[in-house]
Amino acid sequence: MNAQYDVVVVGGRVAGASTAMLLARAGAKVALVERSAYGSDTVSTHGLMRAGTMQLSRWGLLDKLTGTPPIRSTTFHYSDREPEQVSIRPGGGVDALYAPRRQLLDRILVDAAADAGAEIRHGVAVTALLRDENGRVTGVRLQDRSELTAGITIGADGIRSTVASATGAPVVRRGRSCSAVLYRYYAGVQSTGYEWAYAPGGAAGLLPTTDGATCVFVATTPTRMRSLRRDGAEQAFATVLADMAPSLTDLLIPATPVDRMHGWAGAAGFFRQAWGPGWALVGDAGYYKDPITTHGMTDALRDAELLSDALTGPEVALTKYQATRDELSIALFEATESVASYTWSLDEIRELLRKVSSAMKAEVTQFVL
Repeated sequence: MNAQYDVVVVGGRVAGASTAMLLARAGAKVALVERSAYGSDTVSTHGLMRAGTMQLSRWGLLDKLTGTPPIRSTTFHYSDREPEQVSIRPGGGVDALYAPRRQLLDRILVDAAADAGAEIRHGVAVTALLRDENGRVTGVRLQDRSELTAGITIGADGIRSTVASATGAPVVRRGRSCSAVLYRYYAGVQSTGYEWAYAPGGAAGLLPTTDGATCVFVATTPTRMRSLRRDGAEQAFATVLADMAPSLTDLLIPATPVDRMHGWAGAAGFFRQAWGPGWALVGDAGYYKDPITTHGMTDALRDAELLSDALTGPEVALTKYQATRDELSIALFEATESVASYTWSLDEIRELLRKVSSAMKAEVTQFVL
């Protein structure tokens, strides 16, 4: 069965579902295609920063994060001094941050897109893009050989985006650093806020998430992680956690693992060309940076709104969309690159984290308010 839409969004996670929702709320006829099952989990950093939390609040979705505790403090652990706790101050209409599991957050956004009128198709992969005689993208072909035609096709399908690959979207800026990460969920962790820990050569952290679970992660260079994993993922996880944060290790003594170990081998960050004839990219498909600064979901929400505004404004302003995306991203991208190098001293990491905080504040000021 073939169908005609104003917009086809490929990828139904945070970036794609948000974009579909906003465009459907603006009156566009939208189809959202996602290869995974409805409500399924995915690799994630979980943490929403202030800008993303504010957007969910403005969209009327924040109160749907049921079972996800509010985060009202962040504690920084360094191997050369006592922990430093920072309170999350109310601002921009929100008084806390959140770190939802993805099977909850993605489902909330998909449901909101469907409520706005978008047609949702889960468990379906895109196999090719459609083009007209001039080479303009005009839609997608699905694995069942049906076709969805549209005025614009949006790739929101991650760092290995089918849309980006098929359009040949060039990488206009590429990073060099990347983190290898292991993480697992625990029940019974006595922590109510974000906990970040840093020591030479790596980092670790705790994020209280949905239904009483806490995501515990460790991160280091891919080279070191590969070496440690020769003795198994469990041993690698325990070694990095003990090296980075003995105090966090103590928090896990009464805790119980509730899930298997998850891993991310690492990938260098990039900015891709964000649009072309009949297509656009959003989320990790267009801009990706290392997860160590826990900002990917917030970026995805931000760029979904930037893109939908560009497509629904008085003029289709995709050039401005890319320029604004890059302007709001570059400072945090560069700071993240430095953090993910793991070549810093403890004095240097503290300065880098101040730069990360400054970039986040600038994002809130320039974009959301």
